[in-house]
Amino acid sequence: MGLFDIFIKKMNQNTINRMDYKSIAEKIIELRNADLELRDKLVQKGELGEGYNEEMEALHNRNAEVLNEIIDAIGYPTIGKVGEEASDAAWLVIQHAIGKPFFMKKCLKLLENAISENKVNPKNLAYLTDRIASFEGSPQQYGTQFDWDENGELSPKIFDDLSKVNERRKSVGLNTLEEQTEIIRRQAENENQSPPIDFEKRKEGFEKWKKKVGWTK
Repeated sequence: MGLFDIFIKKMNQNTINRMDYKSIAEKIIELRNADLELRDKLVQKGELGEGYNEEMEALHNRNAEVLNEIIDAIGYPTIGKVGEEASDAAWLVIQHAIGKPFFMKKCLKLLENAISENKVNPKNLAYLTDRIASFEGSPQQYGTQFDWDENGELSPKIFDDLSKVNERRKSVGLNTLEEQTEIIRRQAENENQSPPIDFEKRKEGFEKWKKKVGWTK
């Protein structure tokens, strides 16, 4: 049994109180750090663009399970409960839990409630809303989700009207989609990321994966 499992096993609704939130915040930040460290490793090895790396998928699923236990115990990790860093870290874990559609949708509702009470960063809701829409094949509202296109460039996944997208982005403190596209492509270049060797094969594999985990039928 790992340290995360021991920590979660000790927690339940009756024992969680404000004195525990510091430990919970530290645990959430550990989840985020493990995620980012693995991503950096895959970037260095040039293995980020070909598909969903098995090691990364396993880590994302494990992080989601731990965070789900935390959420069941304390509710959504708002800034007031765990601080801004841990609250943003929780969002990143949720954002990357793409193999857990039910968990992501559960968190979306919790995040919407927290947003209405000004307890979390509104940008987080924009990103999670788009993330779920993209996996379900619906247009993005904020244009936050990018992927390699058939021309070998990182481009926004499908979205609705550009002017409306930019209006929504501005309302939550994001730059324009045109500016963000330049940033995303520059980052990929700086990290020596490259498009998939076989775009159609990657696309076909991704569609099968979405069906397997429950995004599509």
